[in-house]
Amino acid sequence: MTEKTPLAPSRGKWLLALLCIALTCYLAAVAAATVKVSWGIGAAKDEFPGNMWVQALVRWDSGWYAQIAREGYTYTPGVASSVAFFPAYPLAMRTLSFTGLNTFVSGIFLSAWCGLLGLIVFYQWAKTLKSEKDALAATTLFALYPFSFYLYGVVYSDALYLLLGAGAFLAVEKRKLPWAILLGALATATRPIAPALVLGLLLRNRELRKQEGWTVSLLDGVPLLAAAGFVAYCYFLKQHFGDAFAFATTQGAPGWDQAPGLRTWLKLPLWELLINEPRPGVFLRHGTHALLTLGLLALAWPARKLLSNAYAMYIFLAVGIPAVSTKDFMGLGRYAIAAFPVFLVASLLLSKRAPVALTARVACGAALIALSAAYGAGVYVS
Repeated sequence: MTEKTPLAPSRGKWLLALLCIALTCYLAAVAAATVKVSWGIGAAKDEFPGNMWVQALVRWDSGWYAQIAREGYTYTPGVASSVAFFPAYPLAMRTLSFTGLNTFVSGIFLSAWCGLLGLIVFYQWAKTLKSEKDALAATTLFALYPFSFYLYGVVYSDALYLLLGAGAFLAVEKRKLPWAILLGALATATRPIAPALVLGLLLRNRELRKQEGWTVSLLDGVPLLAAAGFVAYCYFLKQHFGDAFAFATTQGAPGWDQAPGLRTWLKLPLWELLINEPRPGVFLRHGTHALLTLGLLALAWPARKLLSNAYAMYIFLAVGIPAVSTKDFMGLGRYAIAAFPVFLVASLLLSKRAPVALTARVACGAALIALSAAYGAGVYVS
């Protein structure tokens, strides 16, 4: 009879802890939804009247994803349209709904499974770069990150992107380029940060080939094929709506008001909001996301030494692209999930000061529960 490795129990405890964190976030969201908005305000309120077990995880953009999964894309110039949302996640929802599940319930299951699997893949990726202890510490920090409740069943695409993006980089580290290209292509069809992912994979592949003693060759450019998902969506938009970049064009529609241009890039709508509505809640909400943005961008610098230039570039672009394209920084806390190497960098920096590391995790855990509850209650947190 073979003996269990000493690490087996710790892995089992870690997975159990991860499930407990996810369940706690879910119950916090349901409890807040039941107490604060028992009538329902989410996209599923008509299909699940009074059912907070579903409604608590179906807010805001969840309705757009469900609409795409059921009806496909629509685009009307000058009007907020579903083309703003990339196709991989709603297509996966639609596929899962063929089993007979309601579309919203399909999204909940999809996000929950992708989120948990994404954290496991993140752990495996981190373990290829650092020790198992460092990888586990980074994963716990990631799991407790306040905006990680989007990984625990919320009907948004972040969990799917984490699984695919982290999987693509893991495949590169394992030198399995076909898998890296496939997962990367699916990831670039999930969120609009294709330049970050493709360039990150390209640079990391070159770094590893250089370490192996290979000279520059066409094989260095193979990861460029990971852009296929993004290119395919642009082609679809061009063929059906005449605008290959309709996902960006529609951002200027009333209600969203963040068309590409100086007004958005300079965050003029945010300054106008702060001047016209100088309320503490406004400053807290937007200030938190702005500070997070600066902190995340700052982590790209130590990433050069702690990880590699490729991951530093990926962090900078994965945070920088949405930071530039948003009018008011809202959402940047959630977008940090896509810039997942920041959690390994942050954990490595915190590991030098054990009391600070523990305090950070406790504070993150408390904020995670609070934001889960806020989301369940219908508060626009990201």
